[in-house]
Amino acid sequence: MPTILVADDDDDDILFLREAFADLDWEVDLRRVKDGTELLDYLYRQGEYADAGRAPSPHIILLDLNMPTKNGREVLKDIKGDRYLRSIPVIVLTTSGARNDIEAVYDFGGNAFVTKPENFMRVARPLRDFWFNLAALPCEERDSM
Repeated sequence: MPTILVADDDDDDILFLREAFADLDWEVDLRRVKDGTELLDYLYRQGEYADAGRAPSPHIILLDLNMPTKNGREVLKDIKGDRYLRSIPVIVLTTSGARNDIEAVYDFGGNAFVTKPENFMRVARPLRDFWFNLAALPCEERDSM
């Protein structure tokens, strides 16, 4: 079962995403963090995520740009600048459609930029079909970090 880590502070978006996966009858281990600092704690297994069982390695990260504490742009730079984390695909899923945000995401090494749709099935189906049925993912446990 794939592990998808969602970094988003909007409860409704998480609910819509869960519903879309359920409508696809696609079982995923959907993990959620609410801000950039918590995302890095999860990825580095720090604080409440020190136990590897609470923080399985994600196959994919869905990242909102506009989050409290540490925003998505800052976190994306951290992830893609880290030799242990950079291979995790990061898909930015945000309300923004601004050209400067799109360019910044790709400049920082993001794998895709998606503007949040009204119907999250428009995200869930291609996510499953491309990233989990077609592409090969490099997900490995990071116990050696």
